[in-house]
Amino acid sequence: MPTEKFTFAGHSGHDLAARLDRPDGPQLATALFAHCFTCGKDIAAARRVAARLTALGIAVLRFDFTGLGHSEGEFSNTDFTSNVQDLEAACDALSSRGMSPSLLIGHSLGGAAVIAAAARMPHIKAVATIGAPFDPAHVAQHFSHALPEIRDRGAAEVTLAGRPFRITQDFLDDIAQRALAPALADMDAALLVLHAPRDAIVGIDNAAEVFKAAKHPKSFVTLDDADHLLGREEDAHYAADVIAAWAGRYLDLKRPAPPPGAPEGVLRVSEADPGGFLQDIQSGPHHLQADEPESYGGSNRGPSPYGLLAAALGACTSMTIRMYARRKGWPLTHVTVDVSHDKVHGQDASAEGGVKVDRFNRRIVLTGDLDADQRQRLLEIADKCPVHQTLERANEIVTELAD
Repeated sequence: MPTEKFTFAGHSGHDLAARLDRPDGPQLATALFAHCFTCGKDIAAARRVAARLTALGIAVLRFDFTGLGHSEGEFSNTDFTSNVQDLEAACDALSSRGMSPSLLIGHSLGGAAVIAAAARMPHIKAVATIGAPFDPAHVAQHFSHALPEIRDRGAAEVTLAGRPFRITQDFLDDIAQRALAPALADMDAALLVLHAPRDAIVGIDNAAEVFKAAKHPKSFVTLDDADHLLGREEDAHYAADVIAAWAGRYLDLKRPAPPPGAPEGVLRVSEADPGGFLQDIQSGPHHLQADEPESYGGSNRGPSPYGLLAAALGACTSMTIRMYARRKGWPLTHVTVDVSHDKVHGQDASAEGGVKVDRFNRRIVLTGDLDADQRQRLLEIADKCPVHQTLERANEIVTELAD
C-alpha cells in the first residue's frame, strides 16, 4: 500500500505526525484511526488494520496525538478533550484535501475518543471501536498507585509500557467529566463494537455498556481470545475484515466504471501478507482471498490459485447448464458441480522443466424430473461453458512490468 507522510496542526497548533495509507487501486472511502492510550500511529494493530482496509479500497489516516510518537507538544498538557480536538483537526486536514472521512476507528481510549468526536461530526457515517472503555476514567487504573501523589502534588511521573509519562490532576479531572453516554445518544452514525471477552485491560462489560447506550444501527462482534492490543496478526486482520465488511453497509463504496475494452473491469491481486502467501483479490465491488495450505507455508485463509481456477470452471459449468435448461423450460431444480484437480499448486510451482498436463475432473449432479435425453444434452452443454473452452484451447498471457 502506498504510504504518505502527513503533517497537520493539532488542537494547540503543534504539528502532528501522521501516515496516510492509500489503496493500490481505486479509493472508495477514507477512514481516520485513533490509537490507544500512550500508544502511537505505528503500533502493530494500527498498521495491520490500515493495511487490510487499504487492500479493500479504504484509505486510512493514522496519527500520533499531541505529545506522543513523532508529534510535537507536551503529553503532560493533553487530556481526553484534547485528543478529541486532535481528531477534529485531523478530519479538517483530510477534508481540505477533498478526502473527508466517513469512517472513524478507535482502539482502546482512542475508541472512546472517536465516539466523543463523532457526535460533533455529522458527516461521519460509521464508527468502529476496538476494546474501548465506556468511561474514559478507566485509564486511571494503569497508574492507580500514583493517584495519591497526583492529588497531593498536582502531577506525577508514571511508567507505562516501559516509558515515562507525566500525568496531571487536570488530566484526571478531564477524564472524570467525560461520560460517553450523552455522546452515544447524540451520535448520528452506525456503531460497531469489537471487544474480546478475555480482554484483561478493558473488561468486556465496557462493550456491553457502550452497546446499551448507543442508538441503532449498532452491532457487536466478539474478538474471541484476542488480547487488548491485538498482538497476533490474525486478530488484527480479522478485526479489519469485519470492519470493512460492516462499513460497506453504511458507506458509499461505489467503484469507478471499468476501462474501455474491459467489460468486466480489471481484477487486481495484491499481497496481504508479505511474510506468507495471503492475497487480496478485488474484482469490481467483490473481494475474496487466495492463500496456500499451512503445509506449504500459507495460512489457509482462502483457496489456492488452482482452487480458484477449479471454482471458475465449476461455477461456469453450473451457470451454463442453468441458462440452457431455463431457456428450454426443462424441470431442472438444482445443479451441483464437484471439481478436482490432479496437481497441488505448491509442488507444481516449484517444478522445473518438463511438459505440464493438467486434468480437471467434473462430477455433475442434476436434480429434477429430467428424462434421459435431457440429462444427456445437459451433460453435452457442460462442455460449452466458456471457462471450459478457455482451458481447453491454447492461450496467450502478455505480461509487462509497471513503472
